[in-house]
Amino acid sequence: MLNLLLPNEHVKSIFDINPEALKQKGIKGIITDLDNTLVAWDVANATPEITEWFKRMKAHNIKVTIISNNTWERVKIFSEPLNTPFLFSARKPLRHAFNRAAKEMKLNKDEIVVIGDQVLTDVLGGNFAGFYTILVVPIVQTDGKVTQFNRKIERRILSYMRKKGKISWEE
Repeated sequence: MLNLLLPNEHVKSIFDINPEALKQKGIKGIITDLDNTLVAWDVANATPEITEWFKRMKAHNIKVTIISNNTWERVKIFSEPLNTPFLFSARKPLRHAFNRAAKEMKLNKDEIVVIGDQVLTDVLGGNFAGFYTILVVPIVQTDGKVTQFNRKIERRILSYMRKKGKISWEE
């Protein structure tokens, strides 16, 4: 059970994920979280750097779908200018949204990576659905109320896993 909470990789930022490395692993698609993964949770639009990251993925024929537990309006405002498909109210960590995104991308699970900043939603959901997962450090240290609660649990889980030698990165 605890292995479902372990990401396959851990990186500091979405910008540490490049299309060349993904292609070498056979990755053709990305399912990514939005809030605190791509931009701070209270920032509505993509930054120029994020826009460029999306362009790089597209130039390498890597499909990107955003899935978020947030509202339709929040995810639409962010995704539409990027011309990126999205799923809202995803109910992560449940598998449905992850599987739906893969189906809409017309890719197999082994061709997709899931990227997010939360162990209890993104990593757990991605692993539970059978995808390769990458945990990124949250962009900002503030969160909405539900996420604040999740972060407390997440810190305890990561501390336990660090003590057991299952993870080696620093927060």
